[in-house]
Amino acid sequence: MDTKLSITKFILFLFLASYVRAQTKVFDVTKYGARPNADITKALTNAWKDACGSTPPSKVVVPKGTYMLNQLDLKGPCKAPISVQVDGKILAPKDPKLLNGVDQWVKFGYINFFTLSGGGTFDGQGEMAWKHNDCRKNKNCDRLSMNFGFAFLNNSIIKDITSKDSKNFHVNVLGCNNLTFINMNINAPATSLNTDGIHIGRSIEVKIYNSNIGTGDDCISLGDGSKQIRVINVTCGPGHGISVGSLGKYPNEETVEDLTVKNCTLKNTDNGVRIKTWPGTPIISSVSKMHFEDITMVNYPSKIKITDVSFKNIRGTSATHQAIVLDCSSSVPCESVELNDIDLTFNGAATTAKFANTKPTIKGKVPKHVA
Repeated sequence: MDTKLSITKFILFLFLASYVRAQTKVFDVTKYGARPNADITKALTNAWKDACGSTPPSKVVVPKGTYMLNQLDLKGPCKAPISVQVDGKILAPKDPKLLNGVDQWVKFGYINFFTLSGGGTFDGQGEMAWKHNDCRKNKNCDRLSMNFGFAFLNNSIIKDITSKDSKNFHVNVLGCNNLTFINMNINAPATSLNTDGIHIGRSIEVKIYNSNIGTGDDCISLGDGSKQIRVINVTCGPGHGISVGSLGKYPNEETVEDLTVKNCTLKNTDNGVRIKTWPGTPIISSVSKMHFEDITMVNYPSKIKITDVSFKNIRGTSATHQAIVLDCSSSVPCESVELNDIDLTFNGAATTAKFANTKPTIKGKVPKHVA
């Protein structure tokens, strides 16, 4: 989608949000029995039920304070635009078994014109779970919950929310259309396994603006079917960087296309920006229109596997002497790769680049190619 058209749609959505605020009916969870330092699952569920059935636009409010919450699944469709304002801190059960193996701790789905805001924190208390996160090696591993699941939301905004110490991924986005994250704060230590920040799959027009994401895995990852994705002014680290994929593992995967990552900073990430594909797979799919621009990297060891992308105006320091690695398949070489003005140093010295099975177009200053 054209950037100007996307911005225009977003501005119109904000005007609508301003109108909605003026007409909103408030549902405070304390009126439903919620109390600080107590479980508010029932109160929040009942407040949502009434708010979702409201003809005027509605808002569910969780005031300041600390609350406990078990698994929550809030669904539409609702009769009018609806928002949830969380001003307090909400804690998940520490013991992962208390969530009974559900995919996500807090789920919102099948809603049009939804807003989650308020500056609150959702704390997954994941430390106990991380040592059990061995699913890559153990097929009988414990099923661990993500902090958030946003599924089939349309024209919605998530803003000023903190996701802390998720047991698994922090945010999973599935089947959404025109979903915007603004000032999202996601944090977990670098040692927390499989705690991807925001994972997007089979969704169109997802925007992530002005956010800070530090985890033990990918800051942002794109699965199949992700289209028209914008990542602007995001600081990432620690973590594995910003990733497309892994792709090509499963049949019937949808194409990934039209990603822009711009004005982002990656600090102490294991990787920078990359596209991951499974080798030797019989699956046929495509990745196209990938654009990375104005990226600042701090102590970044680059190991990038890419196709059909451009890297422009990238500057900073590398954790290794070899700052750029374009390692493409010998059977399907990378094509239409552009490197434009990349200035990365290693301990104050010039860095090098390595290309395999690709001949990128080079413009401006780029590390010297070493065979």
